[in-house]
Amino acid sequence: MRYEEALEYIESAKKYGIVPGLDNIKRLCERLGNPQKELKFVHIAGTNGKGSVLAYISTILRCAGYRVGRYSSPAIFDDREMLQVGRKSITKAAFGEGVERIKEICEALVEEGLPHPTPFEMETALAFWYFQKEQCDIVVLETGMGGLEDATNLVTTTCVAVLTSIAMDHMQFLGKTREQIAVQKAGIIKPGCTVVTLQQERSVMAVLTETAAAKGCPLHVADADKATHVHYGVEKQRFDYGGCKKLEITLAGRFQIANAVLAVEAVHALAEYGYTVTEAALRRGLRETVWQGRFQVMGRKPLF
Repeated sequence: MRYEEALEYIESAKKYGIVPGLDNIKRLCERLGNPQKELKFVHIAGTNGKGSVLAYISTILRCAGYRVGRYSSPAIFDDREMLQVGRKSITKAAFGEGVERIKEICEALVEEGLPHPTPFEMETALAFWYFQKEQCDIVVLETGMGGLEDATNLVTTTCVAVLTSIAMDHMQFLGKTREQIAVQKAGIIKPGCTVVTLQQERSVMAVLTETAAAKGCPLHVADADKATHVHYGVEKQRFDYGGCKKLEITLAGRFQIANAVLAVEAVHALAEYGYTVTEAALRRGLRETVWQGRFQVMGRKPLF
C-alpha cells in the first residue's frame, strides 16, 4: 500500500468516531501477533504537558545510547511524526506496509460482525508493530485521552508510569470531577511499574497514591518547587535540581521547568529497570529537546 493510500484509509475510518475501551485494540493487536508484549514502556498520561515530557524523556534516553521509540499524537506537520525511532519518523514505505496489514485485519473483523477499529486504535497498533519491528530498547508512549480505557493502555510491560498535571479535560468521556478524571489517568499504573507524578492538588494525589498502593507500585513525586536558581528565558532556561547544577532547556514557558523536573525523575526511576543514564546524557538530552509547534520562537527581529 502506498503511503497516500494508507493515509486515506485511516482518514476514512474517522466515521467510527471515538470508542473508549480496549476490546478493539486487543483484537487488532492479537492478530498482529501482540507486538506490544515484546516491548518495554514509559507510559505518560495527564492533562497538560504530556508531549513535552515525552520529548524530554525520549531525547534523554536517546542521548544515553538507547534505541527509543516515541509515540505521540496528534501530528503537527506530518502524520509520520507521531511514530519516531531516535530522531527519524517512520518511513513512508513502513507506514504503508503496516497499514496494509492492519487494513486486512480490520476487514476480517468486520466480516466476522465485529466493530471496525477507530483511527487512533489503528495508529496505536501501527506504533506497536513498527517499534517491535525496529527492535526498540524502550518506547515512550503518550496516551491519547485518559488512560484506563485509552487504546495505549493495552500495554502490560510498563516500567515507569508518568502522570503530568491533571485537570479538567474530555469531561464527556472521563468524568465531571478531578477525582473521576484522575481515576481514568491513573489507569496506566500497572503492577511491577514505578509511578512518577508531578505534585498534584490534594484530591488528585489521593487517587494516585491509593491506585499505586493497590497495585504495589512505588510512587515518586516530582516537586517543581524544589528546582532552585531558576533562570527563565524565551530561548534558554536554567535550573538546579536533585544535585545537578545549571541544567538547561530550550523549550519556552515557565511551566517547562516542571515538565523537565518530572522527566528527570522519570529517567532516574528507569535506572531500577536497567536503563542507566549518566549526568552528561541527562544534561545533553534536556538541552537538545525540541518540541515544535508549541510555545516556540519563530523570529527574532522582531521577536515573534
